[in-house]
Amino acid sequence: MSTSTTDRPATGGGRRTPPVGGEPRPAERHAWISTRERLAAGGFMAPAVLLVAVFLLAPFVWTIHRSFFADTRTSAFSWFDNYTRFASDPALTRSIQNTLLWVVGTVVLPFVLGLAIACMTDATRFSRLARLCVVLPYALSGSAVAVVWNFMLTTDGAVNQVLTSVGLDSFAQGWLLTWPGNTLVMILANAWQATGVAVILFLVGLQSIPPETLEAGALDGAGSWQQFRHIVLPQLRPVSIIVIGMSLVNGLKSFDLIWVLTQGGPGRATETLAVSMYNETFLELRPGAGAAIAVVLTVIVLAASWLYLRRQLDVKGE
Repeated sequence: MSTSTTDRPATGGGRRTPPVGGEPRPAERHAWISTRERLAAGGFMAPAVLLVAVFLLAPFVWTIHRSFFADTRTSAFSWFDNYTRFASDPALTRSIQNTLLWVVGTVVLPFVLGLAIACMTDATRFSRLARLCVVLPYALSGSAVAVVWNFMLTTDGAVNQVLTSVGLDSFAQGWLLTWPGNTLVMILANAWQATGVAVILFLVGLQSIPPETLEAGALDGAGSWQQFRHIVLPQLRPVSIIVIGMSLVNGLKSFDLIWVLTQGGPGRATETLAVSMYNETFLELRPGAGAAIAVVLTVIVLAASWLYLRRQLDVKGE
């Protein structure tokens, strides 16, 4: 028995059009829910985005604008005059050199010392006490660390007194008076504080390494150094990226320790870009030059961070 074509649904394909006022189709319901979720997510994010725009983006835009104006009260438009000071002002040239020294020192020393201390205290008997001694300086502020090291590094400070008492008075000197030695000892003081967080991060990375991989390497005849180089270090790569990235940014924006110890002196020999920005803006009363230094420093920080992370992270962000 055949079925008349007039009995078939008008829409074809066995699907029926829902009645007017009925339940929406699944696709329409999913789209409506997705739109509602996006609106809700946007509403929750709006206060944070507004705060970032008001307190970060707007001041940065104003700083860029101010860097193109002179330092006089009339604030005449000066084009790139504030930026050309980097090539003509010896103090700013020395500031760039010191900043590069700080970047190298604050990246290499915390990384090497943190990794070495983490490996040595990972499974030792007195590991907790050793970790406490290393991590404790990280709990101090930069100003407090500077006060401690100022007590040690002044001409009549603890370091010179110890050298004199053991008969090495020929090595006693004004540690904060001559360049580049004063910059190097301040980098050591910064490493004394910053190594603590590197130790914590590397310990977390070491404890996350499966023991089976080390046992397999030992069965294959790998020695301690070969296990460390070919098994431990590759698995510490994510932690190493974090440690180096943090140290890179901290080295570029170092201020408090330098300011408390030397205030950029003697003269302006120990200034970094962050200290020069403060000095030009608030002490020399040249806000245009200070704004230009701030813009240059921000660009360097963002470019260095982006280039480093782009090189280290793959597409998946692992």
